[in-house]
Order: sequence, then C-alpha cells, then structure tokens
Amino acid sequence: MLATVRSRFPALSRTLDGRQVAWLDGPGGTQTPRSVIDAMSGTLATGVSNLSPHFAPGRDAIAITDTARSAMADLLGAEHPSEVVFGQNMTSLTFSASRAIARTWHKGDEVIVTTLDHDANVTPWMLAARDTGAVVRRWGVHDDGTLDLDDLDRSLSKRTRLVAVTAASNALGTKVDVKEVTRRAHAAGALVYVDAVHSTPHRLLDVAGIGCDFLVCSAYKFFGPHTGILYGRAALLEQIDAYKVRPAPEEPPEKWETGTQSFESLAGVTAAVEYLASLAPLGTDHPRRSRLVAAYDWIGQHESDMARAFLEGIDATDAIHLWGIDRIEDRVPTFAVTVDGVHPHEAATRLAEEGIFVWSGHYYALDIMDRLGLLGSGGAIRVGFVHYNTLEEVRRVLEALAALTR
Repeated sequence: MLATVRSRFPALSRTLDGRQVAWLDGPGGTQTPRSVIDAMSGTLATGVSNLSPHFAPGRDAIAITDTARSAMADLLGAEHPSEVVFGQNMTSLTFSASRAIARTWHKGDEVIVTTLDHDANVTPWMLAARDTGAVVRRWGVHDDGTLDLDDLDRSLSKRTRLVAVTAASNALGTKVDVKEVTRRAHAAGALVYVDAVHSTPHRLLDVAGIGCDFLVCSAYKFFGPHTGILYGRAALLEQIDAYKVRPAPEEPPEKWETGTQSFESLAGVTAAVEYLASLAPLGTDHPRRSRLVAAYDWIGQHESDMARAFLEGIDATDAIHLWGIDRIEDRVPTFAVTVDGVHPHEAATRLAEEGIFVWSGHYYALDIMDRLGLLGSGGAIRVGFVHYNTLEEVRRVLEALAALTR
C-alpha cells in the first residue's frame, strides 16, 4: 500500500548525492500527487475563463468552483457546499473574516486567543479587538503544551464574543478537543473560530459534529495547491456583512470571496480530496465521505506507527529532548525537539546536507515557543510525518539527530 502511495508523488523521487531525500517538512506544506498536478495543468492547458454562463470556458469555471465546494464540504463534513468559501490562504481569509465579525463587537467585549495557536489565529483577532475596543484574553497551557480547559472556563464570560482555537498545534503536534471547546464557548454565548490547517492532513474533520461556527484550513497542507478554505455556518455567512466590492454577490459564499479565484487551484483542491478518498479500501461506488472516513482510518494507523517509533527513538537518546506531550492518542506526528549543544538552525542545516528536510525556529507559533522558553534560543527542530512517509525515514532522521550529539 505505502509503496503504491509513494509512487503517486513525483517529488518523493528527488535525490541528493544519489540518495532519495526525506521530506519531513509536511507541517510547512506537503507534496502533491500526480493527479493534483494533472488537474491543475490540465485546466490551464485546456483553457478556462472567468465565471460566465455565456460560453464553455466560463461555464467550466463555474463547474470547477462548484465541484471544489462539494469536495471540501465532504472533507469537512459541512451540511452544504454553500458553507465553503475559498481564498488566497488561511491567513488572508482569517484577516478578512475577523474584520467582518468584529463589526458586531463593542468596547469592552472580549475575545479569547490561545497560547498554543499559530499567529494567523491570534494577531487577526488582536488587531480586530484593538480597532473595536474589545479586550483580548489569553487562554494558557499546561507545562506539556496542552491547553488548560480550566483556564478557558475562567476566561469565558457574558462579554466573550469569540474563542479562536487550533485543532492541532503546528509546533508541538498537540490535538485539541475542539468539540468540547465549542460546547463551553457556546454555553457562554460566544462564537468559535477553529484553525484546522495543521489538523486536516492527519484526522478527518466533522464541522457539523464539532458544532463550530467557523473553521479554516489550507489545501497545500493536505496534498493540494496553495488555496485557503473557510467553512462558516450558513446562517452566519448570511447574516454577517462581508467586506466586498459593490458588484460582488450579496449572498454567501460568493460575497465572502474577494476577487477572481484561481480556477486551476480549485481543480487541484478537488483532486486532492479525491486523492485522499482513493486511499480507502472501498470502491468508488461508495459515497466520498464514507471513503474519506476509511482513508483516514488507514492514515491514522500508519501515522501512529511512525509516531511511536520516533518517540521510542527519542527516549533512547539522552541528548535529544521532546517538547510537548508523548501520548500518541493526543497528538499528530509533528514533533518539536532540541539537541544539546546544537542550535536548531544548525541542526536543520546539517540534516538538510544529509537529504533530510526539516524546519527550525518558531514556525509562527510565537506564544507557545515563548511559554516553553525556546523563543530566544532559536526555537526547536520540527520533524513532521505525513502518510507518505515511511518507518525507514523515521529511523533515518533518528540516526541523523543522534549523530548531531556526537
């Protein structure tokens, strides 16, 4: 199965000095399968126009957009494709959404952000609060980098208007029970805005089951192109005034989409979702959502095997330190580690010379790195596995990290 999966990704055959490289930088962006590449290039080669009912290329653009909305509705578990909005990236969508949502805030209202999140789900809300006179409250973490639900309860009040929270940390790999967070926030009368960028490649989302009001993700993190996706509950997308040009539609989801979309990218979004569904041991006669459920079951098992092997290897080496929790069931296979006596930037550079691609630094997760005392010392080395990675690559990076200690 895994060999077949890997054969579908042209980039995985890349070599350095005659040896295949190990792409362990998935948290920063995954590689794309041939089907996604073909969908995008085929759209450009065939020719596509802007949205128009008058001629075939314009109708193609409409069909590409509608098909991508349906695909993302299946991936996210949305009740209807009209709850799916496309944009340049998650950060741009969040800045736009925060500006619109904050128009309903008043001086003294409150918004809660976490210490765990990527800054794209922090600063937009801080700036929105600044512009409206709202108060920003910080939701803290335990020493192991897990969010403190008791601290959330202490922060919630009748003045809370929104809670912004990640579904999985892009720095430590920590998973968050966003359904429970949503339950508590809704009980206080607050909206919930979930950053699922780092969660989407690893676990299947169900926005209807979670009950969140908004959720954002990025296709380039789940084997697709650089396109951002915003889910919003239909009633909210309808009620909230979006910032838009006058000729743009008044109805969602189009009223939330600024400018012309990248239709070749939307074709790639659909292909990425179809690729994920194709990993299921089910025929195409099964509904796509059912195939996605089965596919993510396999993804979860394989990623757990890699996570277990990596954690066991870290435990066996005293000079390598894991930051965050070591409970496999409560994390995705993204690891922040440091090596005694080696700066994270130097470590990542030396691993790259061995054909092992990892990140170093804070990865825009400024607050958690500061909370752990790592921000001023170069952050950490980030090693991230996705389903196309192998146990051999786990062994390889463990050996390379151990070599740094010598």
